[in-house]
Amino acid sequence: MADEPLGLTVHSMPSPSQGSAERRTRMGRVRMLLVMLVCAAPVIASYFTYYVVKPQGSAAYGQLIDPQRPLPAVTATAADGTAIDMRSLKGQWLLVVVGKAGCDSVCEQHLYLQRQLRESLGREKERVDRVWLVSDEAALPDRLGQALRGASVLRLPQAQLAQWLAPDAGHQLDEHMYLVDPLGNWMMRFPARMDAAGAAKAKRDVERVLRAAASWDEAGR
Repeated sequence: MADEPLGLTVHSMPSPSQGSAERRTRMGRVRMLLVMLVCAAPVIASYFTYYVVKPQGSAAYGQLIDPQRPLPAVTATAADGTAIDMRSLKGQWLLVVVGKAGCDSVCEQHLYLQRQLRESLGREKERVDRVWLVSDEAALPDRLGQALRGASVLRLPQAQLAQWLAPDAGHQLDEHMYLVDPLGNWMMRFPARMDAAGAAKAKRDVERVLRAAASWDEAGR
């Protein structure tokens, strides 16, 4: 049999620099993921504690909102006419009251309880802001001057409010007080027409979420 030439196939080998670059890319992605998990862990833990473990083993007075609703990308108007991006309210816990500028008896009661609730938090009150969302263009009555001291008063049309907040079945938007977390999520709605006894229960809810978020939330925007 005649001799046949030996066939050789040469395969290219990855260069050391190419393999090293791929390893660095993979390691970089792993490190980035670990950093993100470390940063998010306190937030995840606090929400798990409140929503799943339920601190103190008692039911919340307020109704937890699931899924939570983030602050809308809309512009409100401050009392002095300044345009305010609603998302700029992030960074603080918000106690929110809704009502028309005329502010009926329910509205006045809510503004009073809103202020008392915040003051009753003691040192923790600096982590909480009061917000009154006015749903019409009427003039604000002078009698509310004291009640609104230190609060943010913003006008936002009723239609835009209804796209973010919602009342309990059978009730109106302005019958409730709402709680928004520092990430800008509406996360709790207190029962309609809350009275002083209800406000004391609402205070316990607020204290719980403040404790649950203590590891990652700080006062001030």
